[in-house]
Amino acid sequence: MDRGEFIKKFLAGLFFVCGIALLVVVVFVIGLERGFSEPKFQVTVLFKEVGGLGQGAPIRISGVTVGAIGSIAFLGEEIEGRSVKVVLNIYKKHEPQFKKCSRVGIRTEGVLGEKFIEIGVDPDYKEFDLSEPILGQDILDVEDIAKVMTETAVSLQNTTGNANKLLEDLQVLSQRTRRILNRAEEKLIEGNLFKVF
Repeated sequence: MDRGEFIKKFLAGLFFVCGIALLVVVVFVIGLERGFSEPKFQVTVLFKEVGGLGQGAPIRISGVTVGAIGSIAFLGEEIEGRSVKVVLNIYKKHEPQFKKCSRVGIRTEGVLGEKFIEIGVDPDYKEFDLSEPILGQDILDVEDIAKVMTETAVSLQNTTGNANKLLEDLQVLSQRTRRILNRAEEKLIEGNLFKVF
């Protein structure tokens, strides 16, 4: 093999090795950025339904991403009316903030309606007991919202109808009162005020 061909093969091999090394570095950096190498702790949350929540979806406390969903599975039997188990992988560095929280719910963001877990503080709930599964809040369903909006619209329509009837009654009463006052004024001018009745 001559020297020129050897250099070509050497450079091709070097280029290949550099490409693989660059790929490994990029994967490692993305892994660090996404927290793949960060220590985590797991929390189990039970829901009635998850409404399209997927594995890997973000977990947030006060809007800050603190982890990702590890797995979603059905329970063998319901626990307090909940049949879906969601395992949360939360970064260990956020454990103090997590321990101050008292509610877990599924929220929707963006135009496409991507789901995520929102963890927060609610004075109506006690702080989490990590020795047992946490009961998640029910998600707000679009059908439930539509039902409430329909009921509200019907109620407003009834109230408007009642208000219109009241205004009509007040208008009739106002016209009658005006006629009585006009008669009283005429009789007063004529001097026969007490002969009105």
